[in-house]
Amino acid sequence: MLPRALEDTIEALGRLPGVGPRTAERYAYYLFRANPKVADNIAESLKNLHDKVKLCPVTFALIDAEEEMSPLYTDTSRDKTTVLVVEEPLDIYAIEQTHNYTGTYHVLGGAISPIDGVTPEQLHIGELIKRVNNDNVKEVIIATNPSVEGESTALYLEKILHEQNPNLKLTRLARGLPLGVDLSYADQITLSAALENRTNL
Repeated sequence: MLPRALEDTIEALGRLPGVGPRTAERYAYYLFRANPKVADNIAESLKNLHDKVKLCPVTFALIDAEEEMSPLYTDTSRDKTTVLVVEEPLDIYAIEQTHNYTGTYHVLGGAISPIDGVTPEQLHIGELIKRVNNDNVKEVIIATNPSVEGESTALYLEKILHEQNPNLKLTRLARGLPLGVDLSYADQITLSAALENRTNL
């Protein structure tokens, strides 16, 4: 029914997470109707994505291909003795936007999930243990996502890091109820965390 090139574009866009068939069709049709430069710019950006972006060999944050290490690690004003552990590289930028953290980061590259076949060996946990020793790290802040997989990963990290370094300070980001959310809409993990992290009035 549709021209082959348009069908191929719809199929390609439909592979993106969160993009269903109807959304893929709208995106593809928009790109067809828009100025060809819009599609050219997107195509050029995608073409450069793998050539011009890489992972920092120490923190596993995203960096420009010409950089050797993440500026958030090499910056002398950053405290290398404090490491905040996140699941994915983009989590770093959410923390950085608060302007309240001056330590360094470590990206695991996911969370432990037996159902999806993700084991601890597939994450950058071994590299984290090496960093703790190499940088004389005093505190590791675990900032995994508030999900079943994130909680499992946090518990595993607590166990293995305490085994390797009994004197290491291990902390987790406080979790609780966000403003404007009714109790009836909160999930069980959030409610449990809110109870555990309750404060005095």
